[in-house]
Amino acid sequence: MMKIAVLDDYQGVALTSADWSPLKERAEITVFRDYLPVGPALVERLKPFDAVVAMRERTPFKEPLLAQLDNLKLILSTGRRNAAIDLHYAAERGITVCYTGYSSHGAMEHTWALILSALRHVPQENTSFRSAGWQTRIGVDLKGKTMGVVGLGNIGGSIARIARAFEMDVNAWSQNLTDEKAAEAGARRVEKEELFRQADIVTVHLILSGRSKGIIGKAELDLMKPSAWLINSSRGPLIDEAALIETLRQKRIAGAALDVFDTEPLPADHPFSSLDNLLATPHIGYVTEDTYKIFYRDTVENIAAYLDGKPIRILDSNK
Repeated sequence: MMKIAVLDDYQGVALTSADWSPLKERAEITVFRDYLPVGPALVERLKPFDAVVAMRERTPFKEPLLAQLDNLKLILSTGRRNAAIDLHYAAERGITVCYTGYSSHGAMEHTWALILSALRHVPQENTSFRSAGWQTRIGVDLKGKTMGVVGLGNIGGSIARIARAFEMDVNAWSQNLTDEKAAEAGARRVEKEELFRQADIVTVHLILSGRSKGIIGKAELDLMKPSAWLINSSRGPLIDEAALIETLRQKRIAGAALDVFDTEPLPADHPFSSLDNLLATPHIGYVTEDTYKIFYRDTVENIAAYLDGKPIRILDSNK
């Protein structure tokens, strides 16, 4: 019997999001709904298991952890990339790492939920309403405003096309973006500085890498309009956290809406928790029924294929 640990199933839906019956009598599955940071408690929890199902990048599998898990043979990562797994060291240890399919619709839709909620003050108005209050703020129209999209890939391109449907002007920048690629999404390619100067909303959609980490820092934030909003539903470290906190504290921009953070779950005493010009959600952009069905269906298929000695989806690069 293969012993499998399903990690970080916060909502308790892993076993109902897919048909796990192909593993019946072949695997012993244990689901953990709580989060443990890397440390002695996590090591003790995972030591007995042959395989772990990792929900995105919630739990980092780097050398210090992997070196202590002698029984581990298989890491089942959900999604097509996982920068939290040291693939080189896993290979040295003889640990197979595989991936699943993914749907980007949830993250794209949640980005627009953040944008609309921020500009129409939905959280504040809802709080007022529940206290028997009525209108307290004035919203901001999207029509005629300028959207700045940092990273015009699959998600960023969809964001740009929807912005055009709202009759917004769309500027875009990334390190390898061409005029032609921008035009395909209804955007105009501009230089990075121009994007931050002109945008009423800046939204970030880049893959986290050594090249993109901290790509938005104090210099970029200082270029933004006092009325502008910064949106990040991609990865926390793309933005210099300290610089953003200082910008929000000094109210140099209208605000930020974030779904991702440098440390997740966010510590209770984190400065973000006390900022009144920050709208935040707990990294739920990809947390949808359809996405979870893909994750766990493909996970079951990967485990079954591994047990049968058949080809599986090997994750051999995070590029």
